[in-house]
Amino acid sequence: MQLTDSVQTLKGVGEKTAKLFSKLNIVTLRDLLHHFPREYDSLESVSEIASLVPDRRAVIAGHVSAAKPARTRNGKSILTLSLRDGSGQIQALYFNQPYLLQKFRPGAFYYFRGVVHQRGKQLLLEQPSAYTQEEYRELSDALWPVYGLTKGLTNRMLSSCILKTLEQITFPDEYLPAYILQREELCSLPEAFHGIHFPHNFEEAERARKRLVFDELFFFVYMIRKQKGYAAQLPNLYPMPKGKISGQLLKSLPYDLTKPQLRTLQEIFIDLESPYVMNRMIQGDVGSGKTVVALLALCKCVENGYQGALMAPTEVLAQQHMAYFSDMTAEHDLPFHPVLLVGSMSAAQKKEAYRQIKTGEANLVIGTHAVIQEKVVFRNLALVITDEQHRFGVRQWESLGQKGAYPHVLVMSATPIPRSLAIILYGDMNLSVIDELPGNRLLRQNCVVTTSKRAASWRFLEKEVRKGHQAYVICPMVDSGEREDSLLENVVDYSAMLKEAMPGDIRIEYLHGKMRPAQKKQIMDAFHAHKIDILVSTTVIEVGIDVPNATVMMVENAERFGLAALHQLRGRVGRGPDQSYCIFVASRDDEKTMKRLDILNHSNDGFFIASEDLKLRGPGDLFGVQQSGDLDFELADIYQDAGILKRCSELVEEIMASDPDLKREEHQGLQSVFQSGILNRLDFRTI
Repeated sequence: MQLTDSVQTLKGVGEKTAKLFSKLNIVTLRDLLHHFPREYDSLESVSEIASLVPDRRAVIAGHVSAAKPARTRNGKSILTLSLRDGSGQIQALYFNQPYLLQKFRPGAFYYFRGVVHQRGKQLLLEQPSAYTQEEYRELSDALWPVYGLTKGLTNRMLSSCILKTLEQITFPDEYLPAYILQREELCSLPEAFHGIHFPHNFEEAERARKRLVFDELFFFVYMIRKQKGYAAQLPNLYPMPKGKISGQLLKSLPYDLTKPQLRTLQEIFIDLESPYVMNRMIQGDVGSGKTVVALLALCKCVENGYQGALMAPTEVLAQQHMAYFSDMTAEHDLPFHPVLLVGSMSAAQKKEAYRQIKTGEANLVIGTHAVIQEKVVFRNLALVITDEQHRFGVRQWESLGQKGAYPHVLVMSATPIPRSLAIILYGDMNLSVIDELPGNRLLRQNCVVTTSKRAASWRFLEKEVRKGHQAYVICPMVDSGEREDSLLENVVDYSAMLKEAMPGDIRIEYLHGKMRPAQKKQIMDAFHAHKIDILVSTTVIEVGIDVPNATVMMVENAERFGLAALHQLRGRVGRGPDQSYCIFVASRDDEKTMKRLDILNHSNDGFFIASEDLKLRGPGDLFGVQQSGDLDFELADIYQDAGILKRCSELVEEIMASDPDLKREEHQGLQSVFQSGILNRLDFRTI
């Protein structure tokens, strides 16, 4: 078997299972092997029933004293087991599995494992896993992978398919030079994939992860360095001398720009007037005022007779930019003739937009990636600004070059990354940093609580809604089908639970990335129009919603997110004149977790938080902390793996200095990787 083979080449994977895999973006065997575990699981030691604590996973060893089948009002089956050990009794519930009545006969002895729930004064287990004594003995010393799932696909099915693949796949020849493998103490690729999916212990898993992270960061840095050399050679075919209108706009703004904003604007203007094409990144915290800098840069472009484009990661954000630029054009009599271009537009609307762009009637194009599709022909595109999640790769630049000459590129990012890492990660770009917030913003009030304060937090949400405000609640999961026996909250079940707890007149809806684009837009528009009071969502709202009326951000399972991710999430509130609040709910209350989250209590500075995250995050956590922003690696984490990133940067510089064309025999493996084209994704994805 080859890595490029379809998952359907595996025995037992038919069309139905392949469709389930495709929902996880798994099409080939390579995709399957790169579907890495979220974490590893191991059986806890046995607890007595009398000592069980709510909201914790536990293992009990008990006899079935009674088994009672029943049906709910809508006809679904429910099996209730009464379990006993020497200390007490607890009930276990199984839904829609009536056949288990044959297995759990009174007197049967099993080890039951599941999350302990509290219903009123009663503790119970829902859908616990059950093991015989022999199965428990075999599993008690083992680690097994826990994967992201979709409804209909179990963890056991997925791990079985991965094991079959590892047993039958033909791995490619080693491509990293022997001296790098030896110097960096890296294992082979087969060892890495076996070790990441089925480690015998955490040391083996860490060794496997190190190799896979090294590969990911090494090739990323290499491609960035190659792109830097490419961009540096491009001449500026769109020189933009100083203009009157952009200067007048700067003076007529109802507020003064901060010093970092002015410094960044000057750096951009110098680039646009220089002999070479601009390739610059603005790194600025949420709310630091990057958009007004983009407005002034585009104004300079348009007043010199050229076209500009602004690309956003979501249609909602593109529409918000369109509204902002239209309002500013009318208010300040600017020379913009903007047109919107997004995927959901009708064929007739797109055709008219294409016409205006081609003739130059539209001198500013605002949209999603639809802006650089083949059908779009520009008259004289000179400046492309990408917002948040888009990096411009060489091939995208070339595609624009085929439409005319190479435009200037400006990338805006709100991802707070320490400068030492940003220089490596954005090594192909000149870097501008806006590290000061406008003085007219009220600071958000933050608090970190445990799940015991959830009910009180909900009362606070209700209080804010009664004032006429809105709130977000963030959950890490979409639904219960993503993981089996999970302690993590999911938006589907959580919103149902919240609706039960809140008064009926409070409007609650949920949102997640698996929804159809039209459905997501409908919900986002409804929230923006204040037809929804509380929006329960995954991190899909991190980019794309600007609702000044939202004053509360509540994040469940906050310990599962990186500090930079949490900081960006709280940037969704505090965008209006009212005081805003952030509630971070931790499902673990150990000292390390609370110490890390407490940093958010003491600072609203994203760059300080990123630096602290860098200090606190080490190799102790293999998986489980969700980072966010525009650097979306498969496995690597720029905070946890900062040391590997720096080492990869040093090695890439060493190779490029001594053998830039990879002609030496020891570098032939690297050459084959680049020639194979498998790294082209680096040009188009979010990194």
